[in-house]
Amino acid sequence: MSQHEGLNRRSFLRNAGLTALAAGAAGTGVPLAAAAPETQPFAPGPNGKYDFDTPYNRFGTNSVKYDQQIRVYGPNSVEVGMGIADMDFRAAPSITKALKARLEHENWGYLDMPASFMENVIAWNKKRYGVTFEPSQAVVTMGVHPGLIATLKAFSPKGTKVLLQTPTYNGFFGDLTASQTLAEEVPLKIVNGQYAMDFEQFEKQISVDTNSFILCNPQNPTGNCWSAADLTRIGEICLKHRVVVLADEIHCDFVTKGQKYTPFASLANKAVVDNSITFKAASKSFGLAAHKVAWFYTTNKEYLNRIKVQHRAELNTLGIIANQGAYTPEGEEWLNQVVEYIDGNHDFAVDYIARNIPMVKAYKAQGTYLMWLDMTALAEKINTKQLAEQHNQAKAADAPALKPEQMLERWLVKYAKVHVNQGASYGKGGENHVRMNIATSRKTLEKALSNVANALKPATLSTALD
Repeated sequence: MSQHEGLNRRSFLRNAGLTALAAGAAGTGVPLAAAAPETQPFAPGPNGKYDFDTPYNRFGTNSVKYDQQIRVYGPNSVEVGMGIADMDFRAAPSITKALKARLEHENWGYLDMPASFMENVIAWNKKRYGVTFEPSQAVVTMGVHPGLIATLKAFSPKGTKVLLQTPTYNGFFGDLTASQTLAEEVPLKIVNGQYAMDFEQFEKQISVDTNSFILCNPQNPTGNCWSAADLTRIGEICLKHRVVVLADEIHCDFVTKGQKYTPFASLANKAVVDNSITFKAASKSFGLAAHKVAWFYTTNKEYLNRIKVQHRAELNTLGIIANQGAYTPEGEEWLNQVVEYIDGNHDFAVDYIARNIPMVKAYKAQGTYLMWLDMTALAEKINTKQLAEQHNQAKAADAPALKPEQMLERWLVKYAKVHVNQGASYGKGGENHVRMNIATSRKTLEKALSNVANALKPATLSTALD
């Protein structure tokens, strides 16, 4: 372990007010856990079987969420990574057990896909969401992105438009670049303080060169769990105008109390369902992003054959094994408890922000483990437009120009040591917003929020503005 890694880890533990469990392990290259203080313990689940409250240190593991931000912003710049959408928890024990068992066989030749893999996926979707499909209707891919790109290439010729309801997951814009298609952004509207689909505007923006629509359900970053009525209406519009629906439902397992996730493939209108392809993975649900395994399925055989022409996936042995370890009774028990814990994080964060950070507007999401924060008041206070202008005037000629939202992201790193995702990257409607990932220990969440609260105190803010 490098000296820089060691400093990062110790800084995290010290700043979170925690004590390292394994100080003697320094230099081993193994991420260190931290012991939670004895005061104000949090029950991690209904029976306390899994510990989500003890912070799990990810510094020094080449994590995008943590280490990449240190590389971007400099040593000691970030104490808490709250941006990239992966979880900070230890993996479900059933996953680790499955991987360890496979590692005992020390040969890594070509993998023959086990039939049990897709059988487990199908059983999982049927049990939890009542959706049924056949193995012949599904394709395993290396991630949702490769599946989306192949599908876009199958249905949207180069230079044609793809509908996006913004703000939406910023990764979709990269998929459009890869497929050489163009974004047709349809902003969501605000109704009684909640994001909602604008059906009329959506239909107006469909033209002769619009062939695909990427639906995000549950919606990233707003957290909407779209109702059956919403999905049916948008699906009927797409069917009427021969626009294919690409339903990204990767966040489906995260739904807050009192809310419901409705799979697009579960809609009553068969013609609408047949005009769609659904994309899913265990990567969000079980923290398996690094394993590069996902799948997509459709009831439309013609659609599937068209996509297969554009698609090629190399099988990832450890990814398949990890997924099989996830989709077990023990894995489901772990997931149910982590969903409950994150629901508590939503409540905690909304309450904390309301009481301690009045310049930030927050609401409880219906789904996902993300929060979409309105920071308009802060952006205006620190004058992000002026900061961007000053930066762009002083930057090197070959350096990229920055937007006001990027200055807001940088300001939070500089004065709160917290990294979040800036809103403009999510398309129209993302201005003066940030996305915050709360799939972390409540101690880490509290640390991040308290850092932001301290940075926004009048005295601290005044000093920063001088």
